[in-house]
Amino acid sequence: MNDTTPSIPLLGDDFPSLTVQTTHGILNLPEDIHGKWCVLFSHPADFTPVCTTEFVAFQKRYQAFKELDCQLIGMSIDQVFAHIKWVQWIKSELNVDIEFPIIAANDAIASQLGMLHPDKGSNTVRAVFIIDPNSKVRLIMYYPQEIGRNIDEIIRSVKALQISDQQGAIPAGWPNNELIGDRVIVPPASTEKGAQENAERYEHYDWWFCHKPLEK
Repeated sequence: MNDTTPSIPLLGDDFPSLTVQTTHGILNLPEDIHGKWCVLFSHPADFTPVCTTEFVAFQKRYQAFKELDCQLIGMSIDQVFAHIKWVQWIKSELNVDIEFPIIAANDAIASQLGMLHPDKGSNTVRAVFIIDPNSKVRLIMYYPQEIGRNIDEIIRSVKALQISDQQGAIPAGWPNNELIGDRVIVPPASTEKGAQENAERYEHYDWWFCHKPLEK
């Protein structure tokens, strides 16, 4: 018997084609976000405390995502009517206006994206997909329902991916790495000549660990 379970997207894969209902209308993914960076994140349920804190935190940093040309999209398997009512509640009770769309997914979509984990109940876990302008999945994070996400880390990840595409690898804790601060790691050379040239050209700990200033 063939296994018909859909495979979830992996790093480097094209984001799967989906047509979804959102609080801002119908959205065709990834076509409608092609050419931009995107953070698609799922939450377990509307009208829950941890999810509410996350949505406020995402919205408080909405401008930071816009400055990175990054679309922010929420998702859960609640109906769109619940999303709308929850957004209204956040506005009236917390004075925070949620500006990004929220997808009303179903179990099939959530399963396709790996957001349903049987041992964590029937709601979606806290998944994060960072998608690049070519609609490729570049980073995936999964959090359990009981742990709220660090939104600043998601912003840092988008920045780091954008920089790494142009300049080189990003160290741990960037931009406050213990060894090289906000500098960028030069890709290690693959030849003896290249190793020597890198060691002569860049600051380094050794030929395989060269680094250079971040280009602003």
